[in-house]
Amino acid sequence: MRVSSAVMTHPVRLVQARELAERLGLDGLALDPEPDGPPSALRTAQVAWAAADSGGSHHLVVQDDVSAPENLVALVGRAAARFPDEALVFYTNWHARNGGASRLAALAGAAWVRAVPDEFTPSLAVCLPLDTADGFRRFSTGSAERHDDELFSVFFRARGRMSLIAVPNVVEHIGTSSINGHATQGIRLAVCPMGAADAEPLLEHGRVLEEPGWIPYMRYGEGYIRLVGQENGPDGGRGHHRWLDALPMTGLTERAVRDVVADGMPADLASEVAGRFGRSFAEELWIHCLLLGRQAAEAARRLGGDPGDVPPAALARLRDAAVSTAGPAGLPPERRPEAGPDEVRLMSAFAWTAVRAGEQWPPA
Repeated sequence: MRVSSAVMTHPVRLVQARELAERLGLDGLALDPEPDGPPSALRTAQVAWAAADSGGSHHLVVQDDVSAPENLVALVGRAAARFPDEALVFYTNWHARNGGASRLAALAGAAWVRAVPDEFTPSLAVCLPLDTADGFRRFSTGSAERHDDELFSVFFRARGRMSLIAVPNVVEHIGTSSINGHATQGIRLAVCPMGAADAEPLLEHGRVLEEPGWIPYMRYGEGYIRLVGQENGPDGGRGHHRWLDALPMTGLTERAVRDVVADGMPADLASEVAGRFGRSFAEELWIHCLLLGRQAAEAARRLGGDPGDVPPAALARLRDAAVSTAGPAGLPPERRPEAGPDEVRLMSAFAWTAVRAGEQWPPA
């Protein structure tokens, strides 16, 4: 595999982009060709994808507001060698539906998960085969869409195969500012942050979860469920289904959920979480993680077998990373800054009790 690379950037972040490119050994910068025009990530993305080396096999594009290990290109190259025909995504937001899919996959023991078709494709670090990169560039030319992540999903849906998401995230988002209007979403971080040493064997040898089933996720302090086939709805699947409303489509009942909550939710930890973030949030978080644990156990049964050359300690740390972000990601954006180290540890301990209760739930 021969991977060319580019950093897409805007003149206001030029120094930051140059430092990133130099540190990671990336090939060059892709500058917004119309920096004084209306904000458009797609405009810059088209420049970045056009910079692919015609003599290579793949092209990697990263955005300027990320941190990543110095061996990122080598790590991406090995992943591309394993999945030469796939669009590979190396960062996923912790509060998105794809974040929920990644968290579920991590708990199931998988290192890759197929992206859902009814959400944007996280585009902070994406590697495409050369023909796919050229296809996306041609597909996006002339589009009125300004978000490359949204158009990626339209493009992949039309091709009949969504991207493959790396569950361990070696790429992290930095800062909360946004040139493209995402600042209102608050702190946006990786769903399963991991160091390269742990991530490498997972990405090279870990299992792939192609279909996670229905996916629990949280947004703005409330729990939701992404249903199987949701993308076929009249709104293209973009609507959000509260967990209670979606339960009848999962085979579970509210009575069964409430019984597990009554028996399993630890009163002491629930009281502490409620004292910091409110009783409603505490209950929503526990139920979300209960459903997450239940679905992860189902996915693990379907995956079956041993993950092969993946160190058990790396898998354990991946699971810990996934659970550690569930609490802060589930908070409303304006409250995420309140989640310091102590609060994160508290929410993680609380979340784990729910995940384990879900994992012990009798199979369907």
